[in-house]
Amino acid sequence: MIIRRLKALMLAAALLAAPVAMSAPKGWETVRSERADAKAVAKAGELEIKTAKGVIIITSSHPVQVKIFTILGQLVSSETLGSGTSQLHLGAHGIYIVKAGEITCKVAL
Repeated sequence: MIIRRLKALMLAAALLAAPVAMSAPKGWETVRSERADAKAVAKAGELEIKTAKGVIIITSSHPVQVKIFTILGQLVSSETLGSGTSQLHLGAHGIYIVKAGEITCKVAL
């Protein structure tokens, strides 16, 4: 019984230590024009979160701290974005948690 538990713990530790099969994002880039395929997800005052195919888009009139997490809670990106529109290309489809200023929302890519 103890050996079985020990094996299960070792397997769980190995799975947690394995790299996630997701490519790292390239980083936030400033966008001059709005994408036609962007869909609004959340808006609060002058801060808006949108998505497009494989992209999270943040528009703000002032600098804002943005954090992106996987649905499992792994930090994907943590940046302070300047005013304007910025986008982050993500390498994997899935559900992400976006914290931007006072907004926290779930987005599906």
